[in-house]
Amino acid sequence: MDEAAPTLFEYGRESLAAHPAAYSDNYLFTHKRAPLRPLHAVAPTLTELTGPSFGPEVLDACDDDLTRQHDRGPIGERIIVCGRVVDEDGRGIPRTLIEIWQANAAGRYAHAVDCHDAPLDPNFTGRGRVLTDAAGHYRFVTIKPGAYPVGGLDNVWRPSHIHLSLFGPSFLSRLVTQMYFPGDPLLPFDTILNTAPPHSRQMMIASLDRAATRSEWAVAYRFDIVLRGRRVGTP
Repeated sequence: MDEAAPTLFEYGRESLAAHPAAYSDNYLFTHKRAPLRPLHAVAPTLTELTGPSFGPEVLDACDDDLTRQHDRGPIGERIIVCGRVVDEDGRGIPRTLIEIWQANAAGRYAHAVDCHDAPLDPNFTGRGRVLTDAAGHYRFVTIKPGAYPVGGLDNVWRPSHIHLSLFGPSFLSRLVTQMYFPGDPLLPFDTILNTAPPHSRQMMIASLDRAATRSEWAVAYRFDIVLRGRRVGTP
């Protein structure tokens, strides 16, 4: 490669003001997780800027339908979640791997550390994967998760939500976020949502999508996601 030629990929670090603060008085779990020393930026390498890439080979059958991963269907309200993953300029990002994990309809995770006394559902694992198409669209089917209490805290409840992890064109554009549901009465009290900058909170709440809803089968919610971190040298 000609060292004088500009690289195709250029990573632009966004302002830290776009993200929640590492330490929050109201979010107790940040008290032990927040760094105690100033952070140092590390220059990305070409490997980090151009990979990894994901294809259909990373998906298993029914990864995009969490209601069909077992012999019988799970208990709860079946829903469709769909949307589009785009960059800052509104261009769809193809082949973006989205990983999903969530609680079941009773508000319990299928995980050993979840001690909530709500029942487990043997037909719902709460994990899935999907790849965006050529235009950045994605869609998966799941069960609407239930609210659950935060252990060790007095009357603190998490609203219904779905966790999503997205890999864009590189690890540097990876995003881990949560999708909330409109009209949830617990939203005003959710510490995690309210720790985010005010301008970004509404972006984490899905909207009802009547066009994608299937009559007599499942209500659909739309959740669009914007990734950033890559600059393309040519239009």
